[in-house]
Amino acid sequence: MGDSRGILIVVSGFSGAGKGTLMKALLKNYPEQYALSISATTRQPREGEVDGREYFFITKEEFEKMIAEGELIEYARYVENYYGTPRAYVEQKLEEGKDVILEIEIQGAMKVKTAFPETLLMFVTPPTAGELKRRLMGRGTEPEDVIDSRLRRAAEEADGMDQYDYLVVNDNVENCAEEMHGIIQGEHRRCFRNMEFMERIKQDLQRLKGE
Repeated sequence: MGDSRGILIVVSGFSGAGKGTLMKALLKNYPEQYALSISATTRQPREGEVDGREYFFITKEEFEKMIAEGELIEYARYVENYYGTPRAYVEQKLEEGKDVILEIEIQGAMKVKTAFPETLLMFVTPPTAGELKRRLMGRGTEPEDVIDSRLRRAAEEADGMDQYDYLVVNDNVENCAEEMHGIIQGEHRRCFRNMEFMERIKQDLQRLKGE
């Protein structure tokens, strides 16, 4: 039906909400349907990271050239390094008919929505704030002051949840991934994404009416 072009999806959520795990589940269950957008960064690769898989690793000069030439949908700078979403990669995957998922924070999400108004925005949260703290503590990899910092950040991010199209409660990864898949597939049926199809039906009906 309609256009075979993919949908651009931005997934945001609190640190500890399980966004990365959900993305892996979606890609594992529907590898032909989805593509996870790969960010460009000026930081050095960590052990085991591969260029073009985890990130596109580029120089600061290359990144700033991409900014100047409008080749990034959104970008931000964190602790001396740039991170951004290359427009060409996203456009290529959308044209291939893939639904492209960007996993980024709220400020970046709003920039993407400005550049691509048809973007679907989804916000992932645990069922309760207490569960969020439990998950952060359960990682066992961060000191208490870092966990407190993440919780304070989550309280700030919560103010932006109402800017998203869908709120997804991650209480079970597989169930939540299926819920997200259902929402995305439903989006493909939205009228504004099927203007050509609707116009063709209307023209055909007008022609039949005149026969």
